Amino acid sequence: MQQIAPQWLAGCRLRTCWFEPTFHKHAGQLCAGMQIHVEDPTHYDHEAFRPWRLQALAFKALRRQRPDYLLWRDFPYEYEHDRLAIDLINGGPSLREWVDDPMATAGDLEEMAGPDEVAWHELRERYLLY
Repeated sequence: MQQIAPQWLAGCRLRTCWFEPTFHKHAGQLCAGMQIHVEDPTHYDHEAFRPWRLQALAFKALRRQRPDYLLWRDFPYEYEHDRLAIDLINGGPSLREWVDDPMATAGDLEEMAGPDEVAWHELRERYLLY
């Protein structure tokens, strides 16, 4: 993740964690994960933390390390049967396509997401109280 987009790691602290699920397909197995710490005032920075980019970065890093890993589960989601859940959650296939494209860079995702973010910030400005 550090090699792909170190700037997207800002504003939080990541910690490797181990856990043992008590139900579902991995019940009773030791699993590895990553915990995102945002409650520590020495590491959390509200202005720098970009959770959507951080998750995109995690997907991209996983895709680079394990190109064959089944990231995008194909199952009905929220009564939707024709689109992948990740595409529905993200409003389209752009994130998935970026993750799956080995040539796509962090700058490509910034360019794709930037205009919508600017529009959102402008739209919400009049509703902010402080």
